[in-house]
Amino acid sequence: MPISILYGKHGQGKISDPCPIEEKDVKDMERMEWSRLLCEKREREGRSRRRSTDLRSEFEKDYHRIIGSASFRRLQDKTQVFPLDKSDFIRTRLTHSLEVSSLGKSLGQNIGENILKYRKDPGFTPKMREDISHILECAGLIHDIGNPPFGHFGEDAIREWFEKNLPRLSFFGKHVNEMLSEQMKQDFLHFEGNAQALRLVTRLHYLVDEYGMNLTYALLNTIIKYPVPSTGIDRKSGNIKDKKMGYYLADEGTFRKITEATGAGNRRHPLTYILEAADDLAYKTADIEDAFVKGFISYYTLEKELAAIEDEYQDAGFRPLEKLRQLYERGTKKSVDNPESYAVKNWIISAQGFLISCATYGFTSNYDAIMEGTFGADLFSGTFGASLMDLLGDMAYRRVFTSRAIYEMELSESSILDYLMDRLVHAVLYYDTDGKMDSTDIRVVSFISDNYKNAYRLQAEGKSEAEKLYLRLLLVTDYVCGMTDNYAKRLYQQMKGLI
Repeated sequence: MPISILYGKHGQGKISDPCPIEEKDVKDMERMEWSRLLCEKREREGRSRRRSTDLRSEFEKDYHRIIGSASFRRLQDKTQVFPLDKSDFIRTRLTHSLEVSSLGKSLGQNIGENILKYRKDPGFTPKMREDISHILECAGLIHDIGNPPFGHFGEDAIREWFEKNLPRLSFFGKHVNEMLSEQMKQDFLHFEGNAQALRLVTRLHYLVDEYGMNLTYALLNTIIKYPVPSTGIDRKSGNIKDKKMGYYLADEGTFRKITEATGAGNRRHPLTYILEAADDLAYKTADIEDAFVKGFISYYTLEKELAAIEDEYQDAGFRPLEKLRQLYERGTKKSVDNPESYAVKNWIISAQGFLISCATYGFTSNYDAIMEGTFGADLFSGTFGASLMDLLGDMAYRRVFTSRAIYEMELSESSILDYLMDRLVHAVLYYDTDGKMDSTDIRVVSFISDNYKNAYRLQAEGKSEAEKLYLRLLLVTDYVCGMTDNYAKRLYQQMKGLI
């Protein structure tokens, strides 16, 4: 049976140097080429590979740089859905990132094989298929590495803090709002974990020098989900790439270097679609499983919800409600202790396999538009997976994220982040200036990582007072985003004198 029937609702270039040295302006409609998209170049070039006995590809080296980093390890104590949870089962940002990495690699293998098998691109090679899988494996590990503590609510809390307080801040008698450019202000008002991830891996991971983890440009471009600045956000455009910002003004030069080298320009890198699909698939299915374990939903809740879309799957290769009931019957026949749990957890696995196939179809059936940079939807759009993905997300929102238990936790988290932002911003306003800092501010600034302060000093060199002020406010968000949930809680308690 053709893949379009199973998963879809609707029935060239010469290989060049892996990363051309010349950088040129990329026209919006110029077709992207894999020979440039899979750019192995790094900001700081290493020694010649001819002299090295290391047989790993550049993208395999990226993997080892990531898993050995402190920033990656800190994800083990950052919220996915349930903050500060004591359970060993519930997912953290680390386990979520590992799942996205695995799903991304699988999708990359499927899609790469499809491109080769059906000869969709004459310039695509078996090595490129392997490179795609390695890049997506790495991208899954770092896609959430810039997120602040307490999950997506933490992003909301930081945005709301700036919205409320930026107009109130003053610096040497001047209103901060009037000193900052429009893009500087919008960077804070539209604070975004994705932009922070790019900043962290390219600048803040100050281990050897100012180039952060010094990852390949192909990998860096893959994690830029939204290739627009804060002043370029346009949620009404209908194009998914314009929904949020992808980089700060402070990191625009880095963004330009990356996207000029890969040839993507202001368009989404094709692998970004795959990364996003892996992320969406991972969290929407995992949220349901975690919610089931925590008692927010039951087997019968899921059964009732799936009944609402069952008619849409009459001609699909996967019928969600029917599959759930089959698994329940199988569990009963096997005399398992909890057939409901058996059914829900195994259904999650089956649904993931089906959705992987849908995303594969979504990419390959829209291949030309993706390579031209004109595809403005996600990979599930137009496939049988779309309704199921929408239902899972909506169910988690209604039954978990808007529940009293989550709201109570988020109120506590809001108090923590508001207080930390108050104290930290007050402390950094006159840091690195001729202004007088009181003894408390001096101590608060001393808490900020030397890595972040080194990055600030390098960027601030030769800048105007307004630009330095902007960078000091970024220094605060850099520090807060580097905190784990428990560290943020402990620091709040220490500053409040509660310990």
